[in-house]
Amino acid sequence: PKVRAFIGEQVSLKCSFKSSSPITESLTIDWTYRPATSGQMETIFHYQSVPYPTTVGKFKDRISWVGNVAKGDASIAIQSPVMSDNGTFICSVKNPPDTYHNIPQTMLIVTERGLSFQLTSAALLSILVFLPSVIVVTLLLVRMGRKFGVLKEKKKSGCKKSSIEVSDEPEGTETDSCLGKLRNWCLNCV
Repeated sequence: PKVRAFIGEQVSLKCSFKSSSPITESLTIDWTYRPATSGQMETIFHYQSVPYPTTVGKFKDRISWVGNVAKGDASIAIQSPVMSDNGTFICSVKNPPDTYHNIPQTMLIVTERGLSFQLTSAALLSILVFLPSVIVVTLLLVRMGRKFGVLKEKKKSGCKKSSIEVSDEPEGTETDSCLGKLRNWCLNCV
């Protein structure tokens, strides 16, 4: 009952039928169009043995036959739909002597295709594999950095010197180097 189309992209309007009588040259198919806004109904396609797309109006040179009467298919396609094509399309199939027929109506809604990010299966797979890999490698590098940083700190003699140790460095530098080591160790952890 509703078909969504995008501006400039071909859209198919499906119509199927069944008949208790054999298909003959008397079979006719008519597609009519009623605009969504107020407007007059117009016949846009006729079929009787061969397709007759409209030669006038807004659908001129844009309707193509994609059906197959032998298979009960009376579908058509619209090339390059535009917003003003929004409306109701009615498919009427008559195969005499059948008198009863259901007349399906299809509402066409033409919109602009958004700039939405479409993920292909390859892109999705890449994201699902690459992103966790990057996270795991980063965490391992941080952990290894911490481990080696702690081992180096433990192997060093430390910042405090005993009272009998003599230092060649001035006193202020000793505190700075201790704070510097602590700062470097913290940065490595982060």
